[in-house]
Amino acid sequence: ARTPAELMQDLEFALALIPGSHRVNLHACYGVHGGKITDRDKLSPKEFKPWVDWAKKNGYGLDFNPTFFSHPLAADGLTLSNPDKSIREFWIRHGIQCLKIAEYFGKELGSPCSINFWMPDGYKDEPSDRLGPRQRMADSLDKIFKYRYDRKNCIPLLESKLFGIGVESYTVASHEFVMGYAMKRGILGLLDMGHFHLSENVADKISSFLLFFGKVAFHISRPVRWDSDHVIRQNDDLRAAAQEIVKMGPENFIIALDYFDASINRVAAWVLGMRNMQKELLKAMLTPNGQLKELQDKGDFTSQLVLQEEYKNYPFEAVWAEFCRREGVPAFEQWLDKVRKYEQTVLSKRV
Repeated sequence: ARTPAELMQDLEFALALIPGSHRVNLHACYGVHGGKITDRDKLSPKEFKPWVDWAKKNGYGLDFNPTFFSHPLAADGLTLSNPDKSIREFWIRHGIQCLKIAEYFGKELGSPCSINFWMPDGYKDEPSDRLGPRQRMADSLDKIFKYRYDRKNCIPLLESKLFGIGVESYTVASHEFVMGYAMKRGILGLLDMGHFHLSENVADKISSFLLFFGKVAFHISRPVRWDSDHVIRQNDDLRAAAQEIVKMGPENFIIALDYFDASINRVAAWVLGMRNMQKELLKAMLTPNGQLKELQDKGDFTSQLVLQEEYKNYPFEAVWAEFCRREGVPAFEQWLDKVRKYEQTVLSKRV
């Protein structure tokens, strides 16, 4: 998509192939500027009114992200932790304006807007000072959240990360930083499946977050060797995450699908990934989790293991097909034919 209008068109087409109700998460860089660019620290609801109108027309909810990257003042990868006070203040203003935009989304659409703060700050090689950047980051976040946002319409989230390309040695907003800051501030920390070591079971962290935060903010993604956000597949990691979400009550979760892949048709990627998530949630809902919990509590681990494995192969297609039928979307791979036609008649004509 080359314009906001084309992106809206693509999203509408994709979401029409996915059963259920939908939300769309926007980055601050997706503002509609009408030919005159408004810098990040001066963004307002005005730049996002076309998105709100579009969401109202289609019955979508909207969530939001400040965009702390792809900007001249983020060129060295340091934003809220930058040693330069003027740069920090620019990004603080951006964060405050984004809170105002999130409030606007929530009020206009009658559904609370989750606003997720993720900053790329860090260093490629070993830093000489690990504490200072985190002190500056915490102070900057304090200044952002000093703005008295409407808690009814705006739900701030803070996302952690292990490392990223270009910041392999040190990430300011690490998992420990985010957990500590979020608990102190009374906001939600956010787990991303791609932001941990590949040998870690991120689904195992969910119950601890729920225990102490009361709600879990969770990004579903698929890392391949690093935080690469491949299109999510129905693999063991996704299945484990879906099982935990269902066991602990979907109402206790704010989940978003965090993936992209420019090597394949992006509309197809959106449809495939979202349908995969829905299928794994459905499988988890059809699993007799109460029975399995009872076997665990009784210490009957033989029966538990046997049934855990047997239930993996129980059919769910009939329930999925009926869900899709009621929603008026293709149940199986026939949706790809529609995407191919859209590719030929719309996407291929964009130059």
